[in-house]
Amino acid sequence: MKALIFLCVITGAALVYLMSEASSNNALFAQNYTLLLGLGGGLALGLMALIGYQLMVLRKKLRDRVFGSKLTKRLMLVFALMALIPGGLVYAISYQFLQRSIESWFNVRVDDSLKSGINLARNALENSRDQLAQKAESMAQALASSQAIEAATLNRLREQHSIEEATLMTPRGKIIAQSGVEPVALLPDLPSAAVLRQVRLQQEVRSIEQIPDRGLYLRVIVPVNVLTIADDIRILQVLQRVPPSIAREAELVEKGYKDYQELLLARNDLKNIFTLTLTLAMLLTLFSALALAFVLSERLSAPLSALAEATRAIAKGDYSRLNPVKSRDEFGVLTQSFNTMTRQIADATDAMERNQQLLVNSKTYLETILSNLTSGVLTFDERLYVKTMNAAANAILAVPGGAFHGIKLSEWPRHVQSVAPFAEIALRQFASSGMRQWEEQMEYRRADGQQRTLLIRGTRLGKSGESGYVVVFDDVTHLIQAQRDAAWGEVARRLAHEIKNPLTPIQLSAERLQQKLQDKLPDHEADILRRATGTIVNHVAALKGMVDDFTQYAHASRMNAKAVNLNELVREVLVLYEAMGVAIEPRLTESLPSIYADPAMLRQVLHNLFQNAIDALTGVENPRILVATTMGTGGVLLTVRDNGTGIAEGVMGRIFEPYVTTKPKGTGLGLAIVKKIVDEHHGRILVENVKPHGATVSIVLPSKAA
Repeated sequence: MKALIFLCVITGAALVYLMSEASSNNALFAQNYTLLLGLGGGLALGLMALIGYQLMVLRKKLRDRVFGSKLTKRLMLVFALMALIPGGLVYAISYQFLQRSIESWFNVRVDDSLKSGINLARNALENSRDQLAQKAESMAQALASSQAIEAATLNRLREQHSIEEATLMTPRGKIIAQSGVEPVALLPDLPSAAVLRQVRLQQEVRSIEQIPDRGLYLRVIVPVNVLTIADDIRILQVLQRVPPSIAREAELVEKGYKDYQELLLARNDLKNIFTLTLTLAMLLTLFSALALAFVLSERLSAPLSALAEATRAIAKGDYSRLNPVKSRDEFGVLTQSFNTMTRQIADATDAMERNQQLLVNSKTYLETILSNLTSGVLTFDERLYVKTMNAAANAILAVPGGAFHGIKLSEWPRHVQSVAPFAEIALRQFASSGMRQWEEQMEYRRADGQQRTLLIRGTRLGKSGESGYVVVFDDVTHLIQAQRDAAWGEVARRLAHEIKNPLTPIQLSAERLQQKLQDKLPDHEADILRRATGTIVNHVAALKGMVDDFTQYAHASRMNAKAVNLNELVREVLVLYEAMGVAIEPRLTESLPSIYADPAMLRQVLHNLFQNAIDALTGVENPRILVATTMGTGGVLLTVRDNGTGIAEGVMGRIFEPYVTTKPKGTGLGLAIVKKIVDEHHGRILVENVKPHGATVSIVLPSKAA
C-alpha cells in the first residue's frame, strides 16, 4: 500500500510538471491536449479512489475498535484541515488569478475591431452586390421590351451599365447570348439547377462567391419576362469582379478573425488544462497529507498499542508485561514510567492480596464463631439496615436465611409479620437507651405457632472505628421451663411429704368409725355414717393418687429403656379403651423401626393422651379419635387427634406447665408428665388445634437406628 501511494505521488508530480510545460508550448499543447487532459483526469480519479479506500479501511477499523484507529482519524482530520485550508485558499486565489490573467491576454477591443472590420467589408460587398442587382434589373427590363434579343443588344446594355460579364440563358440554362469585357471562356461559370429553379419562380439570386482561378465575384441572376415569345421567360446572369485590393483586404480580415477564433478556443482549453493542473496539485497535496496521517498514525500508535496490550494484561492480573524502551523521546519516557508503575502495582497487589487473605481469614474465623453460637447475633449500620445475621438468629426467629439482608429494622414486619414485636422492642430500646446497654425479656410467637421466651440485649457501637448497632438474643424457653420444672418439683415433693403422712390415719380412722358404730346406730344414722365415711375414704384415695402424681413428677425417673415396637404398644393400650363409647381409629404404618424407650413410661404417656382426648369429647356428637404412627423427620411420629372442643388460645402457650388445665376435674399434671417423659426420651412434642374443631398431639421419638 505504501509503494502504491509513493508511485501515485511521483506520477502525479510528473504529470503536473508536464502540464505546466505544455501550457507554455502552443505546439506541444495543441498536440497533447487530449492526452494530458485524460491522464490528469484519470490520475485524479485514481487518487480519489485511493483516498476512498483508505477511508473505508479506517471506518472498518473504527467499527472493529482497532486500537489506534481513533488516533488515525484525528490525525487524518488534522492533516486534511492543514492541507485543505491553506491549499484551498491558494487554489481559490490561483484559480481567480488564472481566469483573469488568461482573459487579459485577449483584448475585448481587438475582438470588437475585428468584428467591425468584417462587418464593414461585408457591408461594402453587399452594397456593391445590391447596385449590381439594380443594374441587372434595368438590363432585364430592357431585354424584355426588345423586339429581338441579339448579342449586340446584350453587349450594348452591358457596356451601358459598366458590367464585367453578362449572360442570357433559357430557363434550362442554355446560353442564348453572352458578353464580357474580356474574352468569354468556352465554359462560362453558370448557375446550378437549384438556382435556375429559384429564378423560374420569379425570385432573383444575389451572392458573393469565390470563382476558382478567377477571384472574388458578385453574382446576380434575375428573370427576363419576354411576352412576345412563346417561351415567355429568360434568365439574365451578371458577374462583377470585386477589386483585388478589396478582396485581398477582406480575405485578410476574415483569416484574422478565424485565427482569433482559434485563439479563443485555445483560451478555454488553456483554462481547462490550468484548472486541471491546479486541481491535480490540490488532490496530490490532500492525498499526501492523508497518506502521511496514516503513516504517522501507525508509527505513533505502535508504542501506544504496546502500552495498551500491557494495560490489558495488567487488567487481567498479569504484571510481568514490561515494554522495552526503544527511544529517548517522550514515548521512551512514557514507556519507562509505565514499566515503573507496573512494578509498583505488582508490589502493591501482592501486599493487598496478603492483607485481603488476612481479612478473609479473620472474616471466616468470625463467621465460624457466629455460626456456632447458640445466641442470635444481629448487626446494623447507622440507619438500622441489617449487615450481619447469623444462623442462630434465623433459627430462633424462625425466618429463612437472608430474609432481612439489606432491609431496615423498621420494615421487618412488612416482610415477616411475626417479628413485629421483636422489631418494636429493638427500635424502642435503641431510641431511648442512647449509648447504654439494654436488656429485655419478651414472649415471642413464631410463624410456626410455637411460643418462645427471648432474652434480648443490645447496645450502640462506639464512635471510634466501626459504628452502628448490635443485638444479641437467646431462646431461654427451655431454661425458664427447667426453672419452672425444678420449682414445681420442689413444691410437689414437699406437698407429697406433708400430705401423704396424715392420709393413712384419716382413712383408717374413718373405716374404724364405720366398723364400730354401724351396728349400734339406727338405720338412718347408720346410713349417714356410711356415706360420710365413704366420702372420707374416697377423697383420701383421691388425695393419695394426687400425691402419687406429685411424687412421680417430682422425682427423677429411673428409665428402663429397651427396643420397643411402638405399634404393638399402641394396640395393647387401645384394647383398654374399646368399651369407652368413643370411636378410635388406628392408622398404624407397618415396618416402622423400633424405638429405644421405657415401655411402662410410654404406656403412661398413651394413657394420658387417650384420657385427655376422651375428656375433650364430652358432649360432642360423633366423637372420634385418630391414632396414627408414621416415619417422621428425626424418628417415629405418633399422632393423637380428636374432634373435640380443642384447647383455648390463652392456655396453648402454657399447656405443659403443671396445674394448667381446662377440665373441671384433674390436677393439670397430665401433659406436664407427658412432656417430662418425652424429654427424657430425647423426643419432641407439639400440641395444636385443628380446624374446624379438635386438637392434635404429635410426638417424635428417636428410632433405635438413630
